Amino acid sequence: MVDCFVSDAYQTNVYIKNGGYKSAYLSEPKSISFLIRRDDTTLLSILNQTIALMPSSVMQGALSMYATPEQHVSFKEFISENAFAVIVIVVLTALAFMGVVYHSLIKSKKAQKEMEYLNRELEVAMNEAKSANAAKSTFLFNMSHDIRTPMNAITGFRDLLEKHQEEPEKRQDYLDKMKMANEVLVSIINNVLEMTRIEQGSVDIDLTAANIEQFCDGLNSLFREMMEQKHISFTNEVNVEHDYVFADIPKTRDIYINLISNAYKYTNDGGHVHLKVEEIPSEKEGYAHIKTVLTDDGIGMDEDFLPHIFEPFSRENNTTDAKVEGTGLGMPIVKRLIDLLEGTIDVQSKKGVGTSITITAYHKIAKAEDVLEQGSVQIDTSIFKGKRILLAEDNELNAEIATEILKDAGFIVDRAEDGKVCVKMFKEADENYYDLILMDIQMPNMNGYEAAVAIRKFTNPIKANIPIVAMTANAFEEDKKEALRCGMNGHLAKPINIKSLMVQLTKIINKGR
Repeated sequence: MVDCFVSDAYQTNVYIKNGGYKSAYLSEPKSISFLIRRDDTTLLSILNQTIALMPSSVMQGALSMYATPEQHVSFKEFISENAFAVIVIVVLTALAFMGVVYHSLIKSKKAQKEMEYLNRELEVAMNEAKSANAAKSTFLFNMSHDIRTPMNAITGFRDLLEKHQEEPEKRQDYLDKMKMANEVLVSIINNVLEMTRIEQGSVDIDLTAANIEQFCDGLNSLFREMMEQKHISFTNEVNVEHDYVFADIPKTRDIYINLISNAYKYTNDGGHVHLKVEEIPSEKEGYAHIKTVLTDDGIGMDEDFLPHIFEPFSRENNTTDAKVEGTGLGMPIVKRLIDLLEGTIDVQSKKGVGTSITITAYHKIAKAEDVLEQGSVQIDTSIFKGKRILLAEDNELNAEIATEILKDAGFIVDRAEDGKVCVKMFKEADENYYDLILMDIQMPNMNGYEAAVAIRKFTNPIKANIPIVAMTANAFEEDKKEALRCGMNGHLAKPINIKSLMVQLTKIINKGR
């Protein structure tokens, strides 16, 4: 029977609880004890006294020699001894596991919602892309058809003209029809460009004072002959309190030309078109509230099509169906311009009955003295005789056409193939040799803008201030501004309108006289 043994603190507690042993705890280390049978109090006393007198180093040596090896504790004993701690650990572990599961579920649901949202967005984007692609395909189909129609007319009448050059009446008829077809073609191109410019937000508002009645008379004069040829009764009435208002005249004119042109195209012979302009009560002080109603008894439109009338690539009929030219961009342009001018437009139509279009807009009230008188320029080609023009044009065909037009008007024309050659020719010429320069913009080596800037830097003041007019296919408003910024005196868009060209040249020649 063992009288005593050395044990660690954990095993000591086990033996004490099981009975039969008492302990004498050592001072160092405190986790080691001597265990003695309970009935041997004498040994216990001796050991306690010995421990108290024994040096620490001796104690450590003895322990290292006689300490019992580590005792293994069963899982059951561990649970029994640490029940509370085990319960706490189990509960905390369970809670942590539940938290992880809950967080995972929440995250999963969130991810699922995000995925559903992304799928919906993707579906919407795909539908929009399909719709846009279909609309553009339809637009390109219609535009291709509508462009080919006047092109075919020009080509066909040109062939007929070649065969009937000796017949004056037929020759003139073919020329007139070629001119009309050309105007249609230019109108289609201009509409496409105008729509692009509006969509890009590169359109500015330029308000000037105008007389409402004179503006309406101008529209009447513009369309009167066309309407009479088709036996359409075109009437208008003006009932306003304020005769003068501020408006962006070019854009307003574009709006009404588009609308009246449609009324003309889609109204049969013997029909009626009526334009009514009236002033209605205004909620804005200092502003006139103008209401315009344009009505016709033409072929009208299906009511199902009306919601799509302002869509850029939407059209109820193509040229073949409706027997009229155009890309269907007229109404979208009208809507964009009216929105830009902060007005409203409403279209009512019925198939076989006709169409009614109502436009309302606020205009700041003006006075008669605010109106800028635009005096007409009287063209006298005799003032062109002997005047010399330097034409900067890289395209051979355009140069030939421009040269013939200018020579017919009496000008002497020299041509430069690009901006660099233009600057060189002008620099080497005498200071009064040229009277003006007609400058293309898109040219190789040096463009028209760069050439104009270079000329304006000449040290000779007479040469540096020669009139320069841009004659270019860059026809947007920002192109005009850029031409003026580079020192040019005017801007003419291609294809060149001969009358506009002569007016511009007349102003420049008269100013220099």
